[in-house]
Amino acid sequence: MNDSAAFRPTPLRILVTSWRDVGHPEAGGAEVFLEEVTSRLADRGHHVTVVTARYPGSLPSQARGDRLFVRSGGRYSVYPRGFLHAARNRRNYDVVLDIANGVPFWTPLTAGAPVVCVVHHVHREQWAEVFKSAPSKLGWWLESVAAPKIYRNSSYLAVSEATKAELANIGVDPRRVKVVYSGVEALTPEKRLHDNLHEVRMVSVGRLVPHKRLEIAIRTVKELSSQVPEVSLTIAGGGYWEEELRTFAASIGVTDRVRFAGVVSEQEKANLLAEASVHLMPSLKEGWGLVIIEAGTVGTPSVAFRSAGGTAESIIDGQTGVLADTEAEFIEAVRSIVTKRELRESLGANALRHSGQFNWSATTDAIEESLLAKVGLGPIKTSAAPRQRPRSKSGKFRATRVQIDD
Repeated sequence: MNDSAAFRPTPLRILVTSWRDVGHPEAGGAEVFLEEVTSRLADRGHHVTVVTARYPGSLPSQARGDRLFVRSGGRYSVYPRGFLHAARNRRNYDVVLDIANGVPFWTPLTAGAPVVCVVHHVHREQWAEVFKSAPSKLGWWLESVAAPKIYRNSSYLAVSEATKAELANIGVDPRRVKVVYSGVEALTPEKRLHDNLHEVRMVSVGRLVPHKRLEIAIRTVKELSSQVPEVSLTIAGGGYWEEELRTFAASIGVTDRVRFAGVVSEQEKANLLAEASVHLMPSLKEGWGLVIIEAGTVGTPSVAFRSAGGTAESIIDGQTGVLADTEAEFIEAVRSIVTKRELRESLGANALRHSGQFNWSATTDAIEESLLAKVGLGPIKTSAAPRQRPRSKSGKFRATRVQIDD
């Protein structure tokens, strides 16, 4: 589908439920997905309300462009708050886009609009990484047993074939799962330094949480330091695991080689990825690995673990980066890339070409079609120009009437 055809149907009133939005200090690839898709759905004329969690400095209700953000609750309480919003406003929406992060928002139980559930990845391994035994078992039961039953009449969107297979393993009929790859916004760095053979920079970008296993990236610095004296690692992102990582870096004697950049701007992220010889993603699990494709847009290859799932699709092994099966293989792959210029340049050029296949317009097309199909409208054609969302006489955004809970 493209934007050159003839018509667009009446706009949908879409409720989106999500753990966090892109402004949250712990936002990651899933929140970029949310931001890019919902902004484009709104640009196409749909009424989009995003219900998500509060965070420091956030507003409980905020109109951002042609979207309404309703924020309530915190890390865990956002789920009952989101469910309550869906229940109280069930007649005000045509369809729900329920974004699951371990567990969904249980919106089918509201007996309201039909539901399309987005799953980035299944969290089987991560429950034990984050929680103690009893909460871990409960979380996995909710995700693997309760959710498939409650969402048995819902449609699913998975961000990779790996996630689709994981959903099948917990009882979700593959015929109800559509794979929709994330798009990417090409990064525009201000400078590029990763061809400087005397200063080898590596980078990891993402949330600082246990399952990202950034300890492996830090150990890689230690292992390479004897052969590559000027090697360093920049870790960009925020999260509660930062102090643990700082302590670990100190314990193995690489504090002077590891820099914690904190949450960075898009421009800073572009610069860091472009300056790096290689991007490291040692995560236990990734639904897709958006930053791998972002690194590709500036010609920087990535190294990740094959067992993480989606990384086996975002990286073409041996062509756009390297997939490792063990920590030793991970470190050796990084060593090869940073010490062999020809290999690095070949992988980077391929990563750049590979990244060009993905764009947010195509991702939004696929999601919009799924939402329309769920309400019985089926495939659509789009207009040459996006239909403008209804506005008041003053020209300001006119939101769908919903009940907002503090």
